[in-house]
Amino acid sequence: MTNNKWRFNDELWEKMRPLIPEHKTQHPPGTHRKRVDNRAAMDAIFFVLRMGCQWNALNATEICSSSSAHRRFQEWRDAGVFERFWQNGWLACEPLALIDWSWLSLDGCLTKSPLAGAKKQAVTPQTEGNKA
Repeated sequence: MTNNKWRFNDELWEKMRPLIPEHKTQHPPGTHRKRVDNRAAMDAIFFVLRMGCQWNALNATEICSSSSAHRRFQEWRDAGVFERFWQNGWLACEPLALIDWSWLSLDGCLTKSPLAGAKKQAVTPQTEGNKA
């Protein structure tokens, strides 16, 4: 089960829908499963992109199967759907508004790196008592 806040919102969907090419079925009627709805496929694609999960993780959600989502992603990528969507700037701020920043934290280590060619520390010479 998935949280609805990860679903593609209605406003963006209305902008995206005209960019999606019409699917021309290559199978005779009644010989294959019904095609997954474009909106569900887009929800699944953006779920993977926003969550950073693997495609197979979609199988645990109620959006659509991972194979359907990945196949549709490849189809739309090849058709230039995402590039045109990005060129129109419709994703400029929307993804940031849906990220819950309150649970994120930044971790890092700041240390001074030695400069290139800097002298190495001298090796401490052995004392007479440590000769082996």
